[in-house]
Amino acid sequence: MNKDFPRIICLLRKERGLSQRQVANDLDISQALLSHYEKGIRECGLDFLVKIAVYYGVSCDYLLGRTPERNGATISVEDIPDYSENHQNDSSKSNMLAVLNKKLIINTTSIMFDLLSDLSDKKLTNAVSSYLININYYLFRKLYSANEENPQTMFAVPKNVFGGYSKALTEINNTHLDLNLKGKISDVRITPDAIEKSYPNEASSLFNLIQNAENSIKEKL
Repeated sequence: MNKDFPRIICLLRKERGLSQRQVANDLDISQALLSHYEKGIRECGLDFLVKIAVYYGVSCDYLLGRTPERNGATISVEDIPDYSENHQNDSSKSNMLAVLNKKLIINTTSIMFDLLSDLSDKKLTNAVSSYLININYYLFRKLYSANEENPQTMFAVPKNVFGGYSKALTEINNTHLDLNLKGKISDVRITPDAIEKSYPNEASSLFNLIQNAENSIKEKL
């Protein structure tokens, strides 16, 4: 099979609070065989793959680690909801500080990716994207895992090592970013006035984010 299948079926069972004996009985196999499947000692056939997918209410692609969506869906650019269309009433859902900081980050990120789009440099875009994706992954998982009872099914990297590896990857991504920046944007002229003109709605978020970040730095000096 593959390395994801044993991990996922084991986590799905634990997430639902089921014992190996109960699942084995429900699927009409021996507990020993299920244990072998969960440990990756033996590979199952296609019939069992379909059977256990139906049992847990997930897709075969999810069980094989081909998609993070349990229903097997894949995502395209068109499928990603637009922030502005789906968060009109943020102030009623969150405290104002959280809403403000969220908008600062989202609007600043929007400006950065517009600049990357103008540069049309795939390697540089990937370097920036990898850096931001890893940072967001690290922070989300920290918050998510603060409650020991939250299921870890969606994660492939063990909880006890993700922090160290994620921090190391941040440094690696930073190095890749530096390498890909060299000589790439030396001819691109960016000024505060140009930013305000090009991004009348987002510029204030960027300027406030810079101010907040530098205030935090100055506090540490």
